[in-house]
Amino acid sequence: MKYCSQCGGPINRHVPTGDTHERDVCANCQTIHYQNPKMVVGCIPEWEDRILLCRRAIEPRVGLWTLPAGFMELNETTAQAAAREAQEEANAVTEIGELYTLYSLPHINQVYLIYRARLLNLDFSPGDESLEVRLFHESDIPWPEMAFPVVTRTLQLYFADRLRGDFRVHHGDFAPPQWIARP
Repeated sequence: MKYCSQCGGPINRHVPTGDTHERDVCANCQTIHYQNPKMVVGCIPEWEDRILLCRRAIEPRVGLWTLPAGFMELNETTAQAAAREAQEEANAVTEIGELYTLYSLPHINQVYLIYRARLLNLDFSPGDESLEVRLFHESDIPWPEMAFPVVTRTLQLYFADRLRGDFRVHHGDFAPPQWIARP
């Protein structure tokens, strides 16, 4: 950041009084410009014993499979964001259920929240950000073609929980090169 979005003044980078982190601070009006992690919100759309996946039409990881998910917008709840992403990426109408996974990815300044969801009908199709959308049985998941490790881990947990018949919230931190779980 070079200029203040409040007054147009030059930006200095330093630790403001009473703070513990270096921030972008306007030299003129003293506005502190905080930078915070991005919230990535999505869902696991379920239909009977299958789940809906999207093949990405955009970078990063174009051509690979993922759950419908994306950046949360202002003025929406996390559940609304999950439903919106399913609609945008797969033209899918969902009923958002309980939170299923919450992961911090500090190396890329993101937090992932993935909900379980019920697909309300089979009238889905690729949105602008998807090349293809399809329902998969567990045995058909294209594991080597999954776009993101956090989605792969979410699906592994989902299928293990489904086998046990006991879904619970999972959380942890993803940090290269490995996933670090919290008990």
